[in-house]
Amino acid sequence: MASIARCLRVTRPSGLSALVKSPVSRVCAARAFSATATNAVRKYTKEHEWIDLSADLKTGVIGISEYAAKALGDVVFVELPEEGKRVQAGDAIGAVESVKSAADINAPISCKITQVNLLLEDKPGTINQVPEDDSHGGGWIAKVQVDEVGVKDLEKLMDDQAYKEFTAGEAEEH
Repeated sequence: MASIARCLRVTRPSGLSALVKSPVSRVCAARAFSATATNAVRKYTKEHEWIDLSADLKTGVIGISEYAAKALGDVVFVELPEEGKRVQAGDAIGAVESVKSAADINAPISCKITQVNLLLEDKPGTINQVPEDDSHGGGWIAKVQVDEVGVKDLEKLMDDQAYKEFTAGEAEEH
């Protein structure tokens, strides 16, 4: 949202009036910014990983859920996946260590790791602050390339509502 807010800053009246004086400028002034609807699909695993899959189903971003980040406590180390590695759904791709415990990070779907969040090496606590943020500065783990097998794996995962119900049930058990 912050990036959208920056795009929507109000132009000073004097600058706006200068833009609207010429007919050519009116066309430009009518479209002050560009917004593309990504319509990413977010799904969750029972092991508390999430994946945002792009609208074209070709790329995605993987991370751990807010529920998992809270359960872990203060994260002190993140083992990142290896870029270029192909993984199957359920394969361990990294690990998270906190003051309370350690946990593997598993691939939610079959995919190829294309980029890792190097920020987490220096600031592993970012996962606690913004675990489900896939923007620059967020707590995401890896960006991935997805094939047809990965898209089929997505069908086995939970949507937001199903995940909320799942974690509510887990909270009641503890």
